Amino acid sequence: MFTNRFVSKLPLRAYYSTSTKYAHLSARKQSFIPTSGTYPAGFNATGIHCGVKKKPEIKDLALILSDRPCSAAAVFTTNAFQAAPVLVSREVLQKKNGENVFGVVTNSGCANAVTGANGLENAKRMSKAVDAFTGVEQSSLVMSTGVIGQQLPIEKIEKGVTAAHSTLGNSHQSWMDAAEAFMTTDTFPKLLSGKFSLSSGSEYTMAGITKGAGMIHPNMATLLGFVVTDVNIDAPLLKKALQHAIDRSFNSISVDGDMSTNDTIAVLANGANNAPKIVDETSQDYIDFRSKLTDFAAELAQLVVHDGEGATKFVTINVKGASTFESAKKAASHISTSMLVKTALFGQDANWGRICASLGHSGIEVDPSKVSVAFVPADGSPKLDLMISGEPENVNEERAAEILKMEDLNIEVDLSLGKESAKFWTCDLSYEYVSINADYRS
Repeated sequence: MFTNRFVSKLPLRAYYSTSTKYAHLSARKQSFIPTSGTYPAGFNATGIHCGVKKKPEIKDLALILSDRPCSAAAVFTTNAFQAAPVLVSREVLQKKNGENVFGVVTNSGCANAVTGANGLENAKRMSKAVDAFTGVEQSSLVMSTGVIGQQLPIEKIEKGVTAAHSTLGNSHQSWMDAAEAFMTTDTFPKLLSGKFSLSSGSEYTMAGITKGAGMIHPNMATLLGFVVTDVNIDAPLLKKALQHAIDRSFNSISVDGDMSTNDTIAVLANGANNAPKIVDETSQDYIDFRSKLTDFAAELAQLVVHDGEGATKFVTINVKGASTFESAKKAASHISTSMLVKTALFGQDANWGRICASLGHSGIEVDPSKVSVAFVPADGSPKLDLMISGEPENVNEERAAEILKMEDLNIEVDLSLGKESAKFWTCDLSYEYVSINADYRS
């Protein structure tokens, strides 16, 4: 459905070749970087260097603007130390009731978090710099990412917004430039786009950018990201659709169990398709849109896990047979953040007892005599049962080792207590993760 969906299964030539600046990455990571895209009408994007980061060749300011007012919604971190851009973006949405928003301005290299009154004023100045081009007050959401506790070089950012506005475009390269400007410890830009249809027959376009590789664990939202679409939808319904999508996407990933101060996921819909406005929560078009947004957000969120700092494996935790969706998700989250589970996966050790131990103190209802655990290879080969209905299997260690050598792995946990299920996407924990984060500021 979307441009780089299941890209790891597509020929590498469809994406970045080894002659680009990402040639040093593994073929697998290169496969997640699209060389083309389909972007919503009315939206333009760019990414430039404005001076937040020291190296002039590294982009550090992204600007995405619609040529008409949008319905907008966002979810934010629940961290007590909420960054200034989080506070400003929330204020914009509240004062405008999610309407008449034109875009997003983002800087990397400085998080503008734990920066006091001065940081809050700087975040407001970032938003106001965009107002000069829209002619509307509080027309832009604000995002920042980077080192915590440092003040923004706001004069450089204000000049950068002016410079960026003159380079806005709707080409694939324009969107790639914006995606690169989001990056901090990311090893590749995370951009997704594509077309979709609703039951009414109208065709729409959706595009999104996210960033993140470390300090990733959800609660309301995770890291930075936004989605734009030409769907025409009522702002309150857009907010409901986003929350549904986030619970099943960005709130279902974990790299290291740590939550940022700046987490923001936003969605803007400008109605440039000119189809009738979606205003009924019970309509099939709304239900279809919510489903499409959820699928899109899940694919976008998974790109973050694929780029987890130091990660060697992409792991899907699938908890099924739960009495409620909430309990299934809580169990999947708990297993995903277990340091013992993650290090065993890195060491290719089929120590499934750690999975059971984590499940057992997850705080959900568990009947050990009913629980089954299995490794499900991503290549479609038969699954390997580790425990069935509380009874351990005579595990073929050679087969387990083969599965754990694969870069993609599914761990299936069946509680046998109901019909609800939830998935979490995570990665292993390697030596490199420690190395990256031990000297992050240097």
